[in-house]
Amino acid sequence: MISSYIVPALFILSVVLTLIAIGHGFAARRHWRQRRRFACMHRSLWLVIFLALASISGGAGVTLRGYRLFDAEAPVATLDSRKLGPQWFAIRVNLPDGSHRSVQLHGDEWQIDARVIKWSPRAVMLGARPLYRLDRLSGRYRNADQARTTEPSIVSLGQDTLPDLWQIKQQFPQWLPWIDTDYGSAAYLPLVDGGAYTVSISPLGGLIARAANQSTRDKLKGSW
Repeated sequence: MISSYIVPALFILSVVLTLIAIGHGFAARRHWRQRRRFACMHRSLWLVIFLALASISGGAGVTLRGYRLFDAEAPVATLDSRKLGPQWFAIRVNLPDGSHRSVQLHGDEWQIDARVIKWSPRAVMLGARPLYRLDRLSGRYRNADQARTTEPSIVSLGQDTLPDLWQIKQQFPQWLPWIDTDYGSAAYLPLVDGGAYTVSISPLGGLIARAANQSTRDKLKGSW
């Protein structure tokens, strides 16, 4: 997970820059009391600069929380399903970091969605790698009429409700010119009793859903 090392470093950098800015603030106050106006202005300018840098690094840490790096097909989640009733299933979602979610979905199929961010060629040359973040898990009805008239089951897989990098790019594309593409990707498979599934993401950013074992593959043959 990208936040396991990059985000803490950004937050630490933000704290260090803030402390430096505070130091310049005390110096500016001291020069003001000594009527050294030019020195006071000089220190105040550095105060503003370091506060701005602290805000940028801290903001970058906030927007990157929850994203993961990938440069080859990478595992996103595993799912296990258990039938509770007609078009009603209990689902356990296991994530690569060891966490899991237990949810219930109504429908004939499950669908998982993710947000994907790719960088501009110049940013890639500097070492930037694609990012993804799981967005939600939902149930799907195979019958179009039922899908139109029945409210779907939707479970959020996001970590928080704060604006993130993907949302900022969507709303203010001119602010982030180094992001080349930002889009959503989804994968789905039929729900079967005792089903086990894997979900991975390709280097191109597309989600891929597969049966995790032969038993599930056999059950899926009669579900499409």
